[in-house]
Amino acid sequence: MSSAPVAPARRYTVSVRALCEFTAKAGDLDLRFTPTPTARQGMEGHAIVASRRGEHYQSELALAIDHGALHVRGRADGYDADRQLLEEVKTYRGQLASIPDNHRHLHWAQLRVYGHLLCQAQGLERVNLALVYFEIGSQQETRLEESRSREELAELFGALCERFIGWAAQELAHRQARDAALEQLRFPHGDFRPGQRQLAEAVFRAHAGRRSLLAQAPTGIGKTLGTLFPALKAAPRQQLDKILFLAAKTPGRQLALDAAATLKGQGVLPLRVLELSAREKACEHPERLCRGDSCPLAQGFYDRLAQARAACLDAPLLDRASLRQIALAHQVCPYYLGSEMTRWSDVIVGDYNYWFDGGAMLYAMAQAHDWRVSVLADEAHNLVARARGMYSAQLSRASLRAARAVAPAAVAKLLEKIGRAWSAIGKQALLPYQVLEAMPPRFIDTLSAANNAISDHLAQVAVPLEPPLRDFHLEAMAFVRLAESFGPHSLLDLTRQDERNTVLAIRNVVPAPFLGPRFAQAHATTLFSATLGPWHYFADLLGMPKDTAWIDVESPFHASQLEVRVAQDISTRWQRRSASIAPITALMARQFRQRPGNYLAFFSSFDYLQQAQAALTRAHTDIPTWQQSRGMSEAEREAFLARFVMGGRGIGFAVLGGSFGEGVDLPGERLIGAFVATLGLPQVNEVNEQLRLRMQALFGAGYDYTYLYPGLQKVVQAAGRVIRTESDQGVVWLIDERFAQPEVQALLPAWWHVQANARVEPVDQESGC
Repeated sequence: MSSAPVAPARRYTVSVRALCEFTAKAGDLDLRFTPTPTARQGMEGHAIVASRRGEHYQSELALAIDHGALHVRGRADGYDADRQLLEEVKTYRGQLASIPDNHRHLHWAQLRVYGHLLCQAQGLERVNLALVYFEIGSQQETRLEESRSREELAELFGALCERFIGWAAQELAHRQARDAALEQLRFPHGDFRPGQRQLAEAVFRAHAGRRSLLAQAPTGIGKTLGTLFPALKAAPRQQLDKILFLAAKTPGRQLALDAAATLKGQGVLPLRVLELSAREKACEHPERLCRGDSCPLAQGFYDRLAQARAACLDAPLLDRASLRQIALAHQVCPYYLGSEMTRWSDVIVGDYNYWFDGGAMLYAMAQAHDWRVSVLADEAHNLVARARGMYSAQLSRASLRAARAVAPAAVAKLLEKIGRAWSAIGKQALLPYQVLEAMPPRFIDTLSAANNAISDHLAQVAVPLEPPLRDFHLEAMAFVRLAESFGPHSLLDLTRQDERNTVLAIRNVVPAPFLGPRFAQAHATTLFSATLGPWHYFADLLGMPKDTAWIDVESPFHASQLEVRVAQDISTRWQRRSASIAPITALMARQFRQRPGNYLAFFSSFDYLQQAQAALTRAHTDIPTWQQSRGMSEAEREAFLARFVMGGRGIGFAVLGGSFGEGVDLPGERLIGAFVATLGLPQVNEVNEQLRLRMQALFGAGYDYTYLYPGLQKVVQAAGRVIRTESDQGVVWLIDERFAQPEVQALLPAWWHVQANARVEPVDQESGC
């Protein structure tokens, strides 16, 4: 009887950078050099250094070696074979003397590991090592050199590997157990909801084909579980390292955490789930700087990190609350502990910006560590607007003056230069609103110089910047970064607010050039929402790959469940808005009396909403009402939704496209109807008209891309609050004459049966009917 074949020993692949960061980082968390040079500046700096070397200089030298179960790999910045000189290049801004010792220690560790890999690869007995610091502003190099023998480097490398190999063995065991459990994973609810299986199969196929997917699926079918489950099932065969579940708002992230908890609840599923929170929400000491001499949770951060990291692995779910509890128990920063745990988690739940933003942390880490990731983006109809915001920036003359008033003398002089360059722009742009054809080079140069000066100042002091200077610095850095990549995808404009104040803005209109690399980096990206049509709108603006798959999931709901009525004898156009209040409130009252219950009424603005509520309250005092207000806190939003109880009666007034227009689940009698006044079209103004012109020039559909499609997405989302389960019954009133137009109705859900020019029969109030 022959013996079974022996499985090959599994190896753990780790980059040189990751190995050194895990084993050689010590001491304080120190962010005085952040924000660091941009990725583009860093690449340009490396290129400048390489251009100064001889013709035999090798850049980006790939090196790798095995050590026990470890496979260590990376790319050395440069090697001069004639001099047997290996270089590690670090770009920075400011004063070299201010770089903390623990940063330099880490840089030397990386260089020495590359030195060992080079000696082994080329049979060298000794190698010369140079740590090259390149200052972005002055383009000056500072070189620190040493010579090491093959034996010395081997000993140093071996010590680092032995410190890491125990963790690597644990990670290999976890990955093996995770993948084995996922292979056996079964859907937690026995069977799929109608439409949910169709969605899940499409997601699974997209992962198998390494393709992006646009999935339009109706509300209420369980899209969160219908996308997360197939992505997890695909993970073992596709060798996925991470699944990133990204959402636009907090409720979407909570749904993902709940779904992950449900899946983990099946027996013992070894799945590490992490929630990432914004820095301002996770920071315990917002008044302090992120450095050891200012914040107690930054002091000795790396000395205590190992124990905190180990404790995180034992947590059932690393949501914001549990991560904070562990961090404070070990006296480390919760935000940066979360950043560390992204390396060791399987499912990461967070906001869009962690992958799609220009400085996205997860995107940068996936590139640095060669992760294979699946990206799931919930409520993806929001991504166009969110991405435009990520790649837009503005500066105001008022904020410049406020920053100059509190700036130190050296910085204040540069801010004055910005003011003079700004004035020169204003002399060429005399209209109240004017689009500028090109980026003004003098202005950008002075802005860059001021940014560098503020960064230098911040590196020298142990106190935060004054808020006006801090805010201007952040805005200016964003402006300069976007100026570097300015093109047809964006507008540059100047707005005159009054005689003294102007605003300069870079407005992104087509995020595609920025998002394309994000789709290319991911193994598979799934964008899903109840409103992802028309497909070409999202494909064009987001830069979806040409082989992107798409699916329109069949609705489990039927036309008999939802009465969709169009009040086409009412116009809600801006010019007729005042006249629309009385007929709208009369319609709402008649519908409420015909079928008492809970309703949501959506209006295009707070002013319109308040006028309508006031009119309804005056004319119909017996109908309970409540309204959304500006800037509601989380507790106030919960109180608003708490009014929608089983058996309740009343009308809640909300803003179309706001926090109650999507992501709200009020099944059964908690919500039996909705009134949607207006098409939700963006306001016609100078900025949107410029956007329309650019959309027309690029895609030949200026009005549709700027006004119609975004507006109707908000309408369908709002109406989708009514029918949440297959047993729900309800009514939606679409209030505006334009809802009767064929081109508008073509953009509404196919399962709706729209009744044009519908009316509500008056009710005999005395009979109580």
